[in-house]
Amino acid sequence: MVTKRSAGLLLWRRREAGVEVLIGHMGGPFWSARNEGAWSIPKGEYAPDEEPMAAARREFEEELGLQAPDGDWHPLGETRQSNGKLVTVWAMEGDLDTALVVPGTFTMEWPRGSGVTQEFPEIDRAEWFGVEEARPKLVTGQRVFLDRLLPLL
Repeated sequence: MVTKRSAGLLLWRRREAGVEVLIGHMGGPFWSARNEGAWSIPKGEYAPDEEPMAAARREFEEELGLQAPDGDWHPLGETRQSNGKLVTVWAMEGDLDTALVVPGTFTMEWPRGSGVTQEFPEIDRAEWFGVEEARPKLVTGQRVFLDRLLPLL
């Protein structure tokens, strides 16, 4: 069995109230009515011949429609999500205006079995949250990256 791999970038910034992280609410019909556990670090799958950091940069741009800001990339390691996917994430201090986000899209059959394909945004919104506010919003398998971010702060 081939393990799917995904790479992403967790952007963070300092504010008077504390540190905030940028996460995206997953798009499409499965996630539209959910909030808790329905957000993700901007990330995506990559092929075995692609460097994970290059994939993280590419996926950040594809999901948000914005280039990753310039800055230092800090490895947060990898983890295996419940679906078996191996996720590698870096953290970077930076800022961006979420009003400028233009998410990429994907196509899927919806409703399932209907034969009708529809296009959906990869993420339907991106927002800044305090670290502890972000924790329950993130899919369970990605929460470990918040723990790994804290020593960098």
